[in-house]
Amino acid sequence: MWKPLLPLAVVAGLLGLVVSAIRLPVSARPVSPEVGLTSDQLAEPVAAVNRLFQARWKQAGVAPAAPASELQVLRRLSLALQGTIPSLEEIREFEADRRPDRLSHWTGRMLADPRFADYFAERLARAFVGTDEGQFIVYRRDRFTQWLSGHLQRNTPYDQLVREMVSATGVATGKPAVNFVLAAFANDQLDCQKLAGKTVRAFLGQRIDCAQCHDHPFDHWKQPDFEGLAAFYGQARQSIVGLEDKPVLDGTPREFQVLDRQTNEQRTVAPQVPFHPEWLSGDATRRAQLAAWITHSENRRFERAIANRVWGLLFGRAWYEPVDDLRDPPDEPDVLDLLGSDFRAHGCDLRRLIQVITASAPFRLSSEWTPAPAVEATADDDNLWQTAEREWGVFPLIRLRPEQVIGSLLQSSSIQTIDQNSHLFMRFKKLVTQNDFVKEYGDLGDGELLDRGGTIPQRLLLMNGKLAWEALKIDPFNSSARINAFGGDDERRVETAYLVCLTRRPSREELSVFTAMFAGKPNRPARRDVMEDLFWTLLNATEFSWNH
Repeated sequence: MWKPLLPLAVVAGLLGLVVSAIRLPVSARPVSPEVGLTSDQLAEPVAAVNRLFQARWKQAGVAPAAPASELQVLRRLSLALQGTIPSLEEIREFEADRRPDRLSHWTGRMLADPRFADYFAERLARAFVGTDEGQFIVYRRDRFTQWLSGHLQRNTPYDQLVREMVSATGVATGKPAVNFVLAAFANDQLDCQKLAGKTVRAFLGQRIDCAQCHDHPFDHWKQPDFEGLAAFYGQARQSIVGLEDKPVLDGTPREFQVLDRQTNEQRTVAPQVPFHPEWLSGDATRRAQLAAWITHSENRRFERAIANRVWGLLFGRAWYEPVDDLRDPPDEPDVLDLLGSDFRAHGCDLRRLIQVITASAPFRLSSEWTPAPAVEATADDDNLWQTAEREWGVFPLIRLRPEQVIGSLLQSSSIQTIDQNSHLFMRFKKLVTQNDFVKEYGDLGDGELLDRGGTIPQRLLLMNGKLAWEALKIDPFNSSARINAFGGDDERRVETAYLVCLTRRPSREELSVFTAMFAGKPNRPARRDVMEDLFWTLLNATEFSWNH
């Protein structure tokens, strides 16, 4: 006699959860408390940013795209802040939220979610320490990202984090901030010049690396500027107590030295900054002095750099590219100055910076754009599109990063939200699957905001790869099986599949095509095949792999 693998009461309970997740408008799943600002609290900085863009669009003769749908913006937010598309569970709850400024509330909710802290910590860590795991005994990248994630969760002021990264002492595990410096250790020696270049790129958004060998050919940076900044790290050393500063070692003052290319002899270099030496603090260590100079309240480069980087992480494209090669601050304030000054005035609050950008007009524009009728007949469409895209009059179409692709694949395989509340098995599966997929798909490294085209192997991995197949196949735990079994009539099934995979409802034409495919398959196995085909089509659509 056949016996069920699970008690009938348990099976009934599981079926109830499945039906609830698909049919009910609101989930009872516990969520993080909201920490977002309301539209009224964001009104002043958002209005200032919007006025700047209105002026730019008028001057360029560009009519901006229409506003995007709220579901489309929700998808952008989820991808940018959590590295995945929203779940069906979240979509149902969002649509049941009747607050007029629900997008602002949901932005705050996402910022309070541990998924944001973990995801954004990894994105920022790539700029701060790169992707190389380095020497495990000396340097611990994993501890650094955990430390950064914890501070993002607590919303620690950004300038405080930077000062700690530059000046902290201790061991890599006990004081994870020191890993910023320890990442530059090689063969038991600190590469001060490598660290100087990384410091300026990461925190001031400018590339001065070429000044290591010669004066910058296009900028005011000179070789002595580079050497003087590197000298601030010259007294740092790794010892049994971890990273420490030793002005004197064995009775001998420790100074930074470089090889003079003209004399072929070592020469001592004193610490110096290229501008505003009065910003240096009177702290005991040279690294603390440098940290104070970098984060000084009058250093526009500091706030412009983080505004540009966050803009790039949210849009997929930095305001100024490359993201770490900004020119000197302009005489006339631009959008980075508007964002940076508000960021500075509110205690270097990263969450607020994110909320201002995501509430602004450019972030909420559609990615579809057509020229105004008045100019349509007299101008070239391609040139008009390029102008609209350059002036941020349309949301840029950006290929998803590898971790966003696999995050979206995994989430589309589940009706419920995959997060810290998920079953331990699901969280472990996500961790292992994500790491394997990113390696196979191609990790973008610390240059993830650089424009790169897709590859044939990447498309084949999505079309025929094992990980993609596991996401769409019909099994008792996948969303495709649950929608097929409990999704209602055929139109409801198709609509739910679109929401799960693309965070939108199908067009009338799309709905007609797929419901007709179901209508022609009355038996259960054939209908399962149609559902798998539907998921395969949606997950391999260009729309799935792009932010829009």
